Amino acid sequence: MATNTVNLIARASITVAAPVEKVWDALVTPAAIKQYMFGTTVVSDWKVGHPIIWKGEWEGKAYEDRGEIRQFQPGRTLQYTHSSSQAEAAGRPDNAHLVTIQLSPEGNQTRVSLTQDNNRTEETRAHSEKNWNMMLAGLKKLVES
Repeated sequence: MATNTVNLIARASITVAAPVEKVWDALVTPAAIKQYMFGTTVVSDWKVGHPIIWKGEWEGKAYEDRGEIRQFQPGRTLQYTHSSSQAEAAGRPDNAHLVTIQLSPEGNQTRVSLTQDNNRTEETRAHSEKNWNMMLAGLKKLVES
């Protein structure tokens, strides 16, 4: 029986003591992304339907992950697909994840909420949540500094 991955959604969120515009800029500026997303270099023109590429090294192995921008609503929503080159290299065909990042103003702060669908097991969902929470903590630290 096939495992239903539709409901295995990783969720992470954080409140950042900064206005939405400052948080948004950090989400779409490659130099900022590199500082909080584990040294990743991101390449994208941020247009819906266009590619997004993440390049770098993780645990000593080079990677180049790919995806497509699905939504780009400045100050509100960034959504993209993500397919891991490392999963493919390890012989695990990886169905793309859909990552959605939503910003909501809370007074002079910003709530950042993130979801990632299509996690194959509860363990991969928990692992994804751990990584996203670390990434959001780095985003918060960068934006608040």
